[in-house]
Amino acid sequence: MLKLSLTFCSDKIHQGGGVAAPVGGQVFSEILPYLEVSQGNKDEIEEAQEVKTPNIEGLNLKEAQKIVKELGLELSIEDYTEELDKENTMIVEQTPKEGINVKKGSKIYLKIKN
Repeated sequence: MLKLSLTFCSDKIHQGGGVAAPVGGQVFSEILPYLEVSQGNKDEIEEAQEVKTPNIEGLNLKEAQKIVKELGLELSIEDYTEELDKENTMIVEQTPKEGINVKKGSKIYLKIKN
C-alpha cells in the first residue's frame, strides 16, 4: 500500500486545515496520476471502512456481543479470566464511547459487573 504525506507550512495560516486542505488536494490531484495511483482501489476502500461505536452500556454481555458482531467490531474485557455468565454480566462502561468512528475490526474495551 502506498502512503503519502504532505507537510504545508506558512506563517500566514490561522485556520489550519481550512486553508491547507484545498492546497493539499490540488497537490495530490497532480501527483497521484503521475504515480499511476488509481482512486478506485477497492482493497484500500474496504480496509478503511469505519463504523460508529454503539451504546452498549447497561446491556448484558450476550446482547452487546450480538450488536458489535453485526458492526464488525470486537469486545475486550481486560483482566478477566473466569468464565462469564453472558446473560447476567452487565456492561458498566465502554471505551470508546458511543458515536466514535472506528475501523471495522476494532475493539471496544469494557468494564463489567458480574
